[in-house]
Amino acid sequence: MSLELIATILGGLTVGSALMVVLSKHPVRSVLYLVLTFFMISSNYILMNAQFIAVVNIIVYAGAIMVLFLFVLMLLNLKQENEPRTSFLIKIASVLAGGALFTVFIAALKDGVVIAASSVVEANDQGLVQNLGQLLFTKYVLPFEVSSVLFIAAMVGAVMLAKREKQMID
Repeated sequence: MSLELIATILGGLTVGSALMVVLSKHPVRSVLYLVLTFFMISSNYILMNAQFIAVVNIIVYAGAIMVLFLFVLMLLNLKQENEPRTSFLIKIASVLAGGALFTVFIAALKDGVVIAASSVVEANDQGLVQNLGQLLFTKYVLPFEVSSVLFIAAMVGAVMLAKREKQMID
């Protein structure tokens, strides 16, 4: 089988599992389809010779975040009886809004500009962590450090909010 055929099959499976995330009525099944979607995305990364991104995607998203999602879903104990009924007007408005968003996406992609690759990288060195680290700590050091400061600020904010809620309960 050619690489293009494998990529097309994996892309179709990825889109299919992503659709099942949205179309599934049961929330736990929806999360499991999301895990499958993340594995399919990681397999597409491997086909693009980006092994590090694939492994990070599996560890971070399919591992930690999906366990957190499942924990929250089990904690909430969602039942069909407790869900409020939505009116037909709200369903029509959501379909219209989704259609408008889809139209905007199609219009944006139609006039998209294709940019050629600016640098030549040897095929066997493309997805290696060494090259990623070299770029991250030379050319992109400022955005990397700014994002780390933002992550620290978000963690401090979460701890402060959790402490304030605990003090208000006591």
